[in-house]
Amino acid sequence: MGYEGLAEWVRALGLPAYRAAQLYRGSRRGIAIPDMTDLPKELRARLAELAVSLPLTVERTEDSASGAARKMLYRFADGQLAEGVLMAHAYGHTLCVSTQAGCRMDCAFCASSKGGLARNLTAGEIFGQVVAANRALAPGARVRNVVLMGSGEPLDNYDATVAALRALSDTRDVLVPLRNTSLSTCGLVPEMLRLAESRLPVTLCVSLHAPNDEIRRRFMPIAHRYGIDETVDACRAFVAATGRRVIFEYAMIDGVNDALECADELAGRIRRLQCHVNLIPLNPIAECGLRGSNEKAVAAFLGRLEARHISASRRAGLGADIGGACGQLRRLYAGRPEAIDGVMR
Repeated sequence: MGYEGLAEWVRALGLPAYRAAQLYRGSRRGIAIPDMTDLPKELRARLAELAVSLPLTVERTEDSASGAARKMLYRFADGQLAEGVLMAHAYGHTLCVSTQAGCRMDCAFCASSKGGLARNLTAGEIFGQVVAANRALAPGARVRNVVLMGSGEPLDNYDATVAALRALSDTRDVLVPLRNTSLSTCGLVPEMLRLAESRLPVTLCVSLHAPNDEIRRRFMPIAHRYGIDETVDACRAFVAATGRRVIFEYAMIDGVNDALECADELAGRIRRLQCHVNLIPLNPIAECGLRGSNEKAVAAFLGRLEARHISASRRAGLGADIGGACGQLRRLYAGRPEAIDGVMR
Protein backbone atom coordinates (compact mmCIF):
# COMPACT_ATOMS: atom_id res chain seq x y z
CA MET A 1 0.00 0.00 0.00
CA GLY A 2 2.78 2.41 0.84
CA TYR A 3 2.79 4.20 4.14
CA GLU A 4 0.05 6.71 3.29
CA GLY A 5 -2.27 4.02 1.99
CA LEU A 6 -1.60 1.91 5.04
CA ALA A 7 -2.27 4.84 7.36
CA GLU A 8 -5.58 5.50 5.63
CA TRP A 9 -6.55 1.83 5.93
CA VAL A 10 -5.72 1.85 9.64
CA ARG A 11 -7.85 4.95 10.16
CA ALA A 12 -10.76 3.31 8.32
CA LEU A 13 -10.54 0.39 10.75
CA GLY A 14 -10.83 2.80 13.68
CA LEU A 15 -7.32 2.05 14.94
CA PRO A 16 -4.88 4.58 16.40
CA ALA A 17 -2.43 6.08 13.90
CA TYR A 18 0.65 4.49 15.46
CA ARG A 19 -0.58 1.05 14.39
CA ALA A 20 0.23 2.02 10.80
CA ALA A 21 3.88 2.51 11.70
CA GLN A 22 3.98 -0.89 13.43
CA LEU A 23 2.41 -2.67 10.47
CA TYR A 24 4.62 -0.81 8.02
CA ARG A 25 7.80 -1.71 9.87
CA GLY A 26 6.84 -5.34 10.41
CA SER A 27 5.70 -6.03 6.87
CA ARG A 28 8.87 -4.54 5.37
CA ARG A 29 10.83 -7.02 7.45
CA GLY A 30 8.80 -9.97 6.30
CA ILE A 31 7.00 -10.59 9.57
CA ALA A 32 3.64 -12.31 9.15
CA ILE A 33 0.78 -10.47 10.84
CA PRO A 34 0.20 -13.26 13.41
CA ASP A 35 3.87 -12.90 14.43
CA MET A 36 3.86 -9.12 14.94
CA THR A 37 4.24 -9.32 18.69
CA ASP A 38 4.11 -5.55 19.18
CA LEU A 39 0.40 -5.82 18.32
CA PRO A 40 -2.22 -7.20 20.74
CA LYS A 41 -3.12 -10.83 20.05
CA GLU A 42 -6.77 -10.00 19.35
CA LEU A 43 -5.78 -7.30 16.87
CA ARG A 44 -3.40 -9.66 15.09
CA ALA A 45 -6.20 -12.18 14.65
CA ARG A 46 -8.51 -9.49 13.27
CA LEU A 47 -5.93 -8.08 10.84
CA ALA A 48 -4.87 -11.53 9.66
CA GLU A 49 -8.42 -12.06 8.39
CA LEU A 50 -8.23 -8.84 6.37
CA ALA A 51 -4.72 -8.74 4.92
CA VAL A 52 -1.43 -10.53 4.32
CA SER A 53 1.96 -9.00 4.90
CA LEU A 54 3.90 -11.17 2.41
CA PRO A 55 2.08 -12.15 -0.80
CA LEU A 56 4.33 -15.03 -1.79
CA THR A 57 6.09 -18.12 -0.53
CA VAL A 58 9.46 -19.51 -1.61
CA GLU A 59 8.57 -22.93 -2.98
CA ARG A 60 12.03 -24.13 -3.93
CA THR A 61 15.63 -22.97 -3.89
CA GLU A 62 18.67 -24.20 -5.81
CA ASP A 63 22.22 -23.15 -4.97
CA SER A 64 25.03 -22.94 -7.51
CA ALA A 65 28.08 -25.10 -6.98
CA SER A 66 30.15 -22.01 -6.18
CA GLY A 67 27.68 -20.85 -3.56
CA ALA A 68 27.57 -17.42 -5.21
CA ALA A 69 24.03 -17.72 -6.57
CA ARG A 70 20.74 -19.02 -5.25
CA LYS A 71 17.72 -19.49 -7.50
CA MET A 72 14.35 -19.08 -5.79
CA LEU A 73 10.98 -20.19 -7.15
CA TYR A 74 8.12 -18.04 -5.83
CA ARG A 75 4.50 -19.09 -5.54
CA PHE A 76 1.81 -16.42 -5.31
CA ALA A 77 -1.64 -16.66 -3.75
CA ASP A 78 -3.31 -17.73 -7.00
CA GLY A 79 -0.71 -20.43 -7.70
CA GLN A 80 1.21 -18.48 -10.33
CA LEU A 81 4.98 -18.84 -10.35
CA ALA A 82 7.90 -16.51 -10.87
CA GLU A 83 11.53 -16.65 -9.88
CA GLY A 84 14.53 -14.71 -8.72
CA VAL A 85 18.26 -15.15 -8.34
CA LEU A 86 20.11 -13.98 -5.26
CA MET A 87 23.77 -13.28 -6.03
CA ALA A 88 26.56 -12.73 -3.53
CA HIS A 89 29.20 -10.15 -4.50
CA ALA A 90 32.02 -8.51 -2.58
CA TYR A 91 29.96 -5.31 -2.44
CA GLY A 92 26.82 -7.05 -1.12
CA HIS A 93 23.88 -9.14 -2.25
CA THR A 94 22.07 -8.45 -5.52
CA LEU A 95 18.59 -9.81 -6.23
CA CYS A 96 17.30 -10.42 -9.74
CA VAL A 97 13.58 -9.64 -9.55
CA SER A 98 10.64 -10.73 -11.73
CA THR A 99 7.89 -8.31 -12.76
CA GLN A 100 5.54 -10.69 -14.58
CA ALA A 101 4.56 -14.35 -14.43
CA GLY A 102 5.86 -15.26 -17.85
CA CYS A 103 6.38 -12.72 -20.63
CA ARG A 104 4.86 -11.80 -23.97
CA MET A 105 7.91 -10.26 -25.65
CA ASP A 106 8.88 -13.66 -27.15
CA CYS A 107 12.63 -13.07 -27.51
CA ALA A 108 13.98 -16.26 -29.06
CA PHE A 109 16.68 -16.93 -26.47
CA CYS A 110 14.62 -16.22 -23.32
CA ALA A 111 12.81 -18.97 -21.42
CA SER A 112 10.41 -16.51 -19.79
CA SER A 113 8.41 -16.04 -23.00
CA LYS A 114 8.02 -19.67 -23.97
CA GLY A 115 4.77 -20.15 -22.08
CA GLY A 116 3.47 -16.67 -22.84
CA LEU A 117 2.31 -14.13 -20.28
CA ALA A 118 0.19 -15.53 -17.45
CA ARG A 119 -0.32 -12.15 -15.77
CA ASN A 120 1.39 -9.05 -14.45
CA LEU A 121 2.68 -9.14 -10.90
CA THR A 122 1.31 -6.58 -8.48
CA ALA A 123 3.52 -3.96 -6.89
CA GLY A 124 3.28 -5.93 -3.64
CA GLU A 125 4.40 -9.15 -5.34
CA ILE A 126 7.39 -7.40 -6.91
CA PHE A 127 8.29 -5.71 -3.63
CA GLY A 128 7.69 -8.95 -1.71
CA GLN A 129 10.49 -10.73 -3.56
CA VAL A 130 13.03 -8.44 -1.91
CA VAL A 131 11.44 -8.96 1.50
CA ALA A 132 11.50 -12.75 1.00
CA ALA A 133 15.17 -12.67 -0.02
CA ASN A 134 16.08 -10.62 3.04
CA ARG A 135 14.34 -13.20 5.22
CA ALA A 136 16.48 -15.93 3.67
CA LEU A 137 19.78 -14.17 4.34
CA ALA A 138 21.86 -14.48 7.48
CA PRO A 139 21.19 -11.98 10.28
CA GLY A 140 22.69 -8.60 9.43
CA ALA A 141 22.79 -9.30 5.68
CA ARG A 142 20.28 -7.84 3.24
CA VAL A 143 19.73 -7.16 -0.44
CA ARG A 144 21.77 -4.10 -1.42
CA ASN A 145 21.03 -4.02 -5.14
CA VAL A 146 18.06 -4.96 -7.29
CA VAL A 147 18.12 -5.81 -10.99
CA LEU A 148 14.75 -6.08 -12.72
CA MET A 149 15.97 -8.79 -15.06
CA GLY A 150 13.91 -11.79 -13.98
CA SER A 151 10.78 -13.11 -15.66
CA GLY A 152 8.82 -10.51 -17.60
CA GLU A 153 9.32 -7.12 -19.23
CA PRO A 154 9.28 -4.45 -16.48
CA LEU A 155 8.05 -1.67 -18.75
CA ASP A 156 5.16 -3.86 -19.96
CA ASN A 157 4.00 -3.68 -16.31
CA TYR A 158 5.01 -0.05 -15.89
CA ASP A 159 2.76 1.20 -13.09
CA ALA A 160 3.28 -1.76 -10.75
CA THR A 161 7.02 -1.79 -11.41
CA VAL A 162 7.45 1.90 -10.62
CA ALA A 163 5.20 1.62 -7.55
CA ALA A 164 7.36 -1.23 -6.24
CA LEU A 165 10.57 0.75 -6.83
CA ARG A 166 9.15 3.76 -5.01
CA ALA A 167 8.15 1.52 -2.10
CA LEU A 168 11.62 -0.06 -1.91
CA SER A 169 13.23 3.39 -1.82
CA ASP A 170 10.71 5.02 0.55
CA THR A 171 12.71 7.51 2.63
CA ARG A 172 10.90 6.42 5.82
CA ASP A 173 12.65 3.05 5.56
CA VAL A 174 14.91 2.62 2.54
CA LEU A 175 15.32 -1.03 1.61
CA VAL A 176 17.01 -0.49 -1.77
CA PRO A 177 17.88 3.01 -3.08
CA LEU A 178 16.84 3.82 -6.63
CA ARG A 179 20.48 4.36 -7.55
CA ASN A 180 21.11 0.73 -6.59
CA THR A 181 18.38 -0.44 -8.96
CA SER A 182 18.78 -1.55 -12.58
CA LEU A 183 15.74 -1.86 -14.85
CA SER A 184 16.09 -3.97 -17.97
CA THR A 185 13.90 -3.56 -21.05
CA CYS A 186 13.88 -5.11 -24.50
CA GLY A 187 13.04 -1.66 -25.86
CA LEU A 188 9.48 -0.45 -25.31
CA VAL A 189 10.18 3.04 -26.58
CA PRO A 190 7.08 4.91 -25.30
CA GLU A 191 7.58 3.53 -21.80
CA MET A 192 11.32 4.31 -21.95
CA LEU A 193 10.39 7.93 -22.68
CA ARG A 194 7.84 7.86 -19.86
CA LEU A 195 10.53 6.58 -17.51
CA ALA A 196 12.81 9.39 -18.64
CA GLU A 197 10.08 11.92 -17.83
CA SER A 198 9.73 10.43 -14.34
CA ARG A 199 13.42 11.20 -13.71
CA LEU A 200 13.75 8.15 -11.47
CA PRO A 201 17.52 7.73 -11.01
CA VAL A 202 17.61 4.03 -11.85
CA THR A 203 20.10 2.43 -14.22
CA LEU A 204 18.35 1.72 -17.50
CA CYS A 205 19.58 -1.49 -19.14
CA VAL A 206 18.50 -2.05 -22.73
CA SER A 207 18.59 -5.51 -24.28
CA LEU A 208 20.01 -4.51 -27.64
CA HIS A 209 21.76 -7.74 -28.69
CA ALA A 210 22.41 -6.58 -32.26
CA PRO A 211 24.02 -3.70 -34.13
CA ASN A 212 21.20 -3.28 -36.66
CA ASP A 213 17.52 -3.97 -37.26
CA GLU A 214 18.10 -6.81 -39.72
CA ILE A 215 19.90 -8.96 -37.15
CA ARG A 216 17.77 -7.84 -34.21
CA ARG A 217 14.52 -8.80 -35.92
CA ARG A 218 15.74 -12.38 -36.24
CA PHE A 219 15.27 -13.06 -32.54
CA MET A 220 13.54 -10.03 -30.97
CA PRO A 221 9.94 -9.36 -32.15
CA ILE A 222 9.99 -5.93 -30.46
CA ALA A 223 12.42 -4.84 -33.19
CA HIS A 224 9.55 -4.99 -35.69
CA ARG A 225 7.74 -2.29 -33.68
CA TYR A 226 10.63 -0.02 -32.74
CA GLY A 227 13.77 0.36 -34.82
CA ILE A 228 17.18 0.34 -33.25
CA ASP A 229 17.78 4.05 -33.95
CA GLU A 230 14.46 4.91 -32.25
CA THR A 231 15.49 2.80 -29.27
CA VAL A 232 18.90 4.46 -29.01
CA ASP A 233 17.25 7.90 -29.27
CA ALA A 234 15.04 6.98 -26.30
CA CYS A 235 18.23 6.11 -24.41
CA ARG A 236 19.63 9.54 -25.23
CA ALA A 237 16.45 11.09 -23.81
CA PHE A 238 16.84 9.07 -20.61
CA VAL A 239 20.45 10.15 -20.18
CA ALA A 240 19.52 13.79 -20.79
CA ALA A 241 16.70 13.63 -18.21
CA THR A 242 18.50 11.73 -15.45
CA GLY A 243 22.23 12.15 -16.02
CA ARG A 244 22.51 8.36 -15.64
CA ARG A 245 24.39 6.32 -18.21
CA VAL A 246 22.59 3.55 -20.06
CA ILE A 247 23.76 -0.06 -20.09
CA PHE A 248 23.39 -1.97 -23.34
CA GLU A 249 23.02 -5.71 -22.83
CA TYR A 250 24.52 -7.65 -25.72
CA ALA A 251 24.08 -11.44 -25.72
CA MET A 252 26.89 -12.89 -27.81
CA ILE A 253 25.45 -15.47 -30.22
CA ASP A 254 27.79 -17.65 -32.23
CA GLY A 255 27.75 -16.75 -35.92
CA VAL A 256 24.88 -14.28 -35.55
CA ASN A 257 26.03 -11.05 -33.92
CA ASP A 258 29.61 -11.65 -32.82
CA ALA A 259 31.61 -10.64 -35.92
CA LEU A 260 34.03 -7.73 -35.65
CA GLU A 261 31.97 -5.92 -38.28
CA CYS A 262 29.07 -6.05 -35.82
CA ALA A 263 31.28 -4.47 -33.16
CA ASP A 264 32.21 -1.66 -35.55
CA GLU A 265 28.58 -1.03 -36.48
CA LEU A 266 27.47 -1.06 -32.85
CA ALA A 267 30.21 1.38 -31.88
CA GLY A 268 29.16 3.76 -34.64
CA ARG A 269 25.52 3.61 -33.60
CA ILE A 270 26.06 4.44 -29.91
CA ARG A 271 28.99 6.85 -30.18
CA ARG A 272 28.77 10.05 -28.15
CA LEU A 273 26.19 8.42 -25.86
CA GLN A 274 26.87 8.06 -22.14
CA CYS A 275 26.69 4.27 -22.04
CA HIS A 276 28.37 0.97 -21.28
CA VAL A 277 28.09 -2.32 -23.18
CA ASN A 278 27.74 -5.59 -21.26
CA LEU A 279 28.81 -8.55 -23.37
CA ILE A 280 27.09 -11.75 -22.24
CA PRO A 281 27.84 -15.14 -23.80
CA LEU A 282 24.37 -16.55 -24.44
CA ASN A 283 22.99 -18.79 -21.69
CA PRO A 284 21.22 -21.22 -24.04
CA ILE A 285 17.81 -22.82 -23.67
CA ALA A 286 16.86 -26.01 -25.49
CA GLU A 287 14.14 -24.52 -27.68
CA CYS A 288 16.01 -21.71 -29.40
CA GLY A 289 18.82 -23.58 -31.17
CA LEU A 290 21.26 -20.70 -30.63
CA ARG A 291 24.73 -21.08 -29.13
CA GLY A 292 26.78 -18.69 -27.11
CA SER A 293 29.97 -17.26 -28.62
CA ASN A 294 33.27 -18.72 -27.47
CA GLU A 295 35.62 -16.75 -25.25
CA LYS A 296 37.98 -15.92 -28.11
CA ALA A 297 35.15 -14.25 -30.05
CA VAL A 298 33.96 -12.39 -26.95
CA ALA A 299 37.48 -11.11 -26.24
CA ALA A 300 37.94 -9.95 -29.84
CA PHE A 301 34.56 -8.19 -29.85
CA LEU A 302 35.38 -6.49 -26.56
CA GLY A 303 38.76 -5.37 -27.85
CA ARG A 304 37.22 -3.87 -30.96
CA LEU A 305 34.67 -1.88 -28.94
CA GLU A 306 37.38 -0.56 -26.65
CA ALA A 307 39.49 0.39 -29.65
CA ARG A 308 36.51 2.45 -30.83
CA HIS A 309 36.41 4.16 -27.40
CA ILE A 310 33.24 2.40 -26.24
CA SER A 311 33.08 1.49 -22.55
CA ALA A 312 32.47 -2.27 -22.41
CA SER A 313 33.03 -5.38 -20.33
CA ARG A 314 32.37 -9.08 -20.39
CA ARG A 315 29.78 -9.82 -17.73
CA ALA A 316 30.66 -12.60 -15.34
CA GLY A 317 28.10 -15.40 -15.31
CA LEU A 318 26.55 -16.72 -12.12
CA GLY A 319 24.08 -19.54 -11.79
CA ALA A 320 24.33 -21.29 -15.16
CA ASP A 321 24.33 -24.63 -13.31
CA ILE A 322 21.01 -23.83 -11.59
CA GLY A 323 19.06 -22.67 -14.66
CA GLY A 324 20.10 -19.09 -14.09
CA ALA A 325 18.63 -17.65 -17.29
CA CYS A 326 15.25 -15.90 -17.06
CA GLY A 327 12.33 -18.29 -16.67
CA GLN A 328 14.22 -21.58 -16.64
CA LEU A 329 13.24 -22.75 -13.15
CA ARG A 330 9.64 -21.61 -13.55
CA ARG A 331 9.32 -23.51 -16.84
CA LEU A 332 10.88 -26.63 -15.36
CA TYR A 333 8.36 -26.91 -12.56
CA ALA A 334 5.30 -25.47 -14.28
CA GLY A 335 5.73 -27.84 -17.21
CA ARG A 336 6.35 -31.15 -15.42
CA PRO A 337 3.54 -33.73 -15.28
CA GLU A 338 4.46 -34.39 -11.64
CA ALA A 339 3.54 -30.79 -10.76
CA ILE A 340 0.40 -30.11 -8.80
CA ASP A 341 -1.13 -26.65 -9.33
CA GLY A 342 2.02 -25.76 -11.25
CA VAL A 343 4.38 -26.47 -8.36
CA MET A 344 6.66 -29.49 -8.02
CA ARG A 345 5.86 -31.66 -4.99
